[in-house]
This record gives sequence, C-alpha cells and structure tokens, in this order.
Amino acid sequence: MNVAILGVGTVGNEVANVLIRNQKLISARSGMHIVPVIGVVRDLKKARNSQIPLTDDIDSVINRDDIDVYVELMGGIEKPYEIVSKILAKNKPVVTANKAMLAYHRNELERLAGDTPFGYEASVAGGIPIIKALREGLSANHIQKIVGIMNGTSNYILTNMMQRGVKFDEALKKAQELGYAEADPTFDVGGFDTAHKLLILASLAYSVHAKPEDILIEGISDITNEDIYFANEFEYAIKLLAVAKRRDDKVELRVHPALIQKDKMIAKVDGVMNAVSVSGDAVGESLFYGAGAGGSATASAVISDLIDIAREVKNPMLGYKAPLEILPLGLFKPNEIKTKYYLRLKVADEIGVLANITNLMSQNNLSIDSFLQKPRTDKNSDCSTLYFTTHTCLEADMLRVVGLLEKENYIKDKPFMIRIEE
Repeated sequence: MNVAILGVGTVGNEVANVLIRNQKLISARSGMHIVPVIGVVRDLKKARNSQIPLTDDIDSVINRDDIDVYVELMGGIEKPYEIVSKILAKNKPVVTANKAMLAYHRNELERLAGDTPFGYEASVAGGIPIIKALREGLSANHIQKIVGIMNGTSNYILTNMMQRGVKFDEALKKAQELGYAEADPTFDVGGFDTAHKLLILASLAYSVHAKPEDILIEGISDITNEDIYFANEFEYAIKLLAVAKRRDDKVELRVHPALIQKDKMIAKVDGVMNAVSVSGDAVGESLFYGAGAGGSATASAVISDLIDIAREVKNPMLGYKAPLEILPLGLFKPNEIKTKYYLRLKVADEIGVLANITNLMSQNNLSIDSFLQKPRTDKNSDCSTLYFTTHTCLEADMLRVVGLLEKENYIKDKPFMIRIEE
C-alpha cells in the first residue's frame, strides 16, 4: 500500500520514520506492506532529515495512479479541504490529523467520502484512541457526558500556576521556552484548539453538526493567583475543559476553564498530558489518558488509521450508518447552559456591600453555596476580595448578575467567574 504524505513537518516526518522503522511489525499486523513513497512540502530548500523523496508539486502527487492512500498533515482549513475533496473525488482513502478542517468541514467530508475510508484518529488528543473508542468500543451506549483535557499547553500552564504559584505570564513564558507553546499562543490558551476537538467528538457521540461559532469558548488568560488561592482553599483544581453534556434532546457544548474537585481522576491530569472522560448509559464512566501531542504520539494515531485501511476496516466516518434518532439532537445556546459557578469580586471595604451583593444575586435566581473573604494583606488598601460559589443555575442568570455588578460603584475591578464542573 503506497502512501503519500502531504505535509512533512514534525508529524509527517515521524509518520515516515515509524512506517520504515517498524515495517515488519506493521506488515504483520496489517497484512500488507505500508510504504511511504513521496512527501509534499511547501519549501524544498528547507533543510530536512527525511527518509522519503520530497516534492513541492502537490498536483502531480494527487494525480499519481500508484498512490493508494493520502495522509494530510498540512494544517489550515480551506486549502487542505480543497485538496482532500479532490482526493476523495478520485475515491482514494485519506488520513488526516487536521482538527481545524474537521471542525468546519467534517459533515461535507463525510458526504464526499461516502464508502471511501477516511481516518482522523490523530485529530483529537494525539495518541489517545478516543475516536476509535467512541466510534467502535462504546457504540452501544447513549453517551451522557464527555469531559476532556485536550490541550497540553494550557494544562501545563495551569498545572504550574496551581502547584508552583507562578503567574499566568510566567507559566506561559516557560511553556514557550520548552516548546509547548507557540510564539502566538492564542489558539491554545484561548480554547480554540480544544473547541475544534470537542466538535469532532460531539459529532461521534451525538451527531451534532455545530461549528466553533455555535458554542461557548473561553480561554485561561484571565485566571489569576487570586483564583488559584480560592481553588486550593476549597480543594479544587483549575483545568481548561471541553464539556459535552446531553440534557433531554439537546446537548451542551462548551470549552472553558473550570473548577474540579481534586479527588476527581481528571483533576489529577497534570503537565502536558491529555485525558478524556466518557460516560455512557451502559458502560458508566471510562477515562482515556495519554500524550495529547508530539510527533511520535500523533504519528502513532495516523498509522493506526493506515493499518485499518489496509485491513479493509469499514467504519462510517462520523459513527452513524443511519440517522441517530427521528429528530436530530439540538444544541443549547451558550446562555442556556446549567452549571455551578465561582465568582470573584474586588469590592470597597464598606458596610452593606456584602448584603447588597447577596440581595442582587437572590433577586436574579442565584443561590449561594459558599462564601470566602480573603484576609487583606495590604493595610493601605480599602478593598477586599470576595469569593462566592453558587448552586446550579442558568448561565443567562449568572451573566445578568455579572453585568449588574459591573455597574455598581462598590465593585472596584471587573467581576470574574469560572464554571464548576462536577
């Protein structure tokens, strides 16, 4: 089986290396020789330690009759979608790690692929076989909930803030020095990378056809040491979570930092590691843990799809051979989310302030679960920091309270909230 690799960067180069290095093992498991015969790059002048021939003429590679499978590792959205569409039109199988392309075009690609194999295990959580788990191993279950830590950069930063007490900027700088974060880290710390992955999992679990613009996405850059203080006081960890949760015939899809009790298994996932918890009505909760990024882990997932193609495994691309139900599951709007909340307020240290806050909250359907006032360390300051947690309430009610508080003279800084995930 001849393979063309479109995009020979870190992952593409490792795919070729593993296919060559583990050729006998892969042949024994797949029943076929899987051979990387050509790689496509943008710049042939760039120095590369490649074991396969390289070209910058992608059209010539797409039109080759001797290529059996194409591995797309280019990155981006529209250009790779255009290229993959051309390949599928020739009924040639495709394997991709491109989560951004899938976040926007997975349904169109499913229609284009039809019965042609299309693998994308590497698009979510690197080496963790979560696509295969949802599409195959858990296929008898109604999926009730998915909670995932699926961005190693953000998890590394939050782990350092929680365990070492460093500020966000310092933790980000260290992540960049170690190569975990890009020079522009917005895609990671802003939650967008995680959101793309969540949308892919939501299609498999619920047949939801949402795009990033349809769901709640918040990043971690506004978390401060004040929030870390509260989390440690109340035995919480703070994680950037992807959450998919079914309620009746609708699904919540959201990406945001969240407080999780430290005794939860997913709260113990630290550093650059990833984990995905899946709850099904028959199996209960399953936790999948492993390396979420890196050349070797991602290459492992790419090659697992190549082996499935060699074995002639024929799974429906998004997990369904027929519509999920008579009516497709709907999507809750972001302000229809229901969860618990943490609220941090910097207020004037005056009589009556606390009473005003609690009255405003109760008038807007918020019930307080816990309250903490941080001891004032600056004797010259006339402000105090107050922390609240609520019982389960509607996102719209919480946002309304935050908006009303911002207008009060006794509020001395922008209110900040974090959702609490149980």
